[in-house]
Amino acid sequence: MLPGKPHFILVLIAWVGACGGDSSTTDDVPPQIQDSVGVRIVNYEHTPTTEPPFRLPAEPRYRHGANPGDYAFRGINVGRLFPDGSAVVSDEWNSELVVLSPDGTTHEVLARRGEGPGEVTYAHAVFALGQDSVLVADPSLGRVTLFAGRSVASPADQRSWLRALRVAGIGSSGGLLLATRVPSERRSEFEGEWLPGHMARFDMETGALDTVASYDYMSRIPQGLEWPQIEAVGEVMVATGQFVYTRSDKPEVTWSLPDGTVTQIVRWQAEPAQLTEEMLEPIEADVRMRNRVDYSLIPVSRIEEITQEDMAWYRASIGWPLPLFGSPFADAEGNVWLPSYRPGGSQGGSPYTVISPGGEWLGTVEAPPRFRILDVAGGLVLGVLRDEMDVENVVVYELVGG
Repeated sequence: MLPGKPHFILVLIAWVGACGGDSSTTDDVPPQIQDSVGVRIVNYEHTPTTEPPFRLPAEPRYRHGANPGDYAFRGINVGRLFPDGSAVVSDEWNSELVVLSPDGTTHEVLARRGEGPGEVTYAHAVFALGQDSVLVADPSLGRVTLFAGRSVASPADQRSWLRALRVAGIGSSGGLLLATRVPSERRSEFEGEWLPGHMARFDMETGALDTVASYDYMSRIPQGLEWPQIEAVGEVMVATGQFVYTRSDKPEVTWSLPDGTVTQIVRWQAEPAQLTEEMLEPIEADVRMRNRVDYSLIPVSRIEEITQEDMAWYRASIGWPLPLFGSPFADAEGNVWLPSYRPGGSQGGSPYTVISPGGEWLGTVEAPPRFRILDVAGGLVLGVLRDEMDVENVVVYELVGG
């Protein structure tokens, strides 16, 4: 249990309460909206082509990682923006949390690799609570830590469930909203087409953990294929204190209260593309480059053989339907961002389709190639940009027009 928990809960509630969104309709062909047993259903009879109310400018506000004295990022997994434009970023390869200044010129390490107080091994989720507080979930250590003012605000809260569940976000009442992180059974053994995942909520004050709903999490592995490289998945995020669920082979987004009650479903019409040989060309180039670095002491001919062996996993999926979108996320205003699916997962997610908390189709936002968005808040976009040598930089853009 965290000391000073009443104040901590109030901080969480205040942070959640500051979020909001506009649900007005701007598309020239409005959706059909109906209520079904208390569930608001927004149905688009096509894929809308609405122009977004905001965009990314040509030049970023700053780029950190390419200049002398910058932090040397190796593998960024998550990050969040603070209200003043500074950011906290987790580098899973370095096992460190890094805080960047509002202009990106300086940095400081908030948490280093280790198992002691204020240390991390794998920060799979970070949340900026106000200007000076950061909540960090580390499943490898099985604990949740609250940092305030760049120091540990309380002893790490040990939670055994962190090994099976991940922290998806903060609920409207201040508790933690969780979703399945590790499946409970092997994908080749479960019955049915989809392995179920579970949504849960954790009360920080009482320590109560409750499972509130289930969802389609992972599809069964087809017989004869050891591990598919192209597959649909079910994912859970949190927007304005509610669960938001997507399954990447279905043109649909579902909102649920922290108790699991479904409140809204948005649907649209979309047909999946199929994986082609041409789509694999940038992946093969990327795999070949990585192998040349990893196997620099062996002959070039052998490197090419290893590359083709690696690509056989992908080529076994040629002709498969592609997911409709990649891993989604929610911004500080509750908008849901659906990145375009990219085979291989390393080329970013542009363009991003954005849907408001009220189900309004806000449009499609273009982002630079090889740019992956981590967070959107306060009119800023925090993301990771990979250069031609696969080196990661943190880049922040100002949203233009909204």
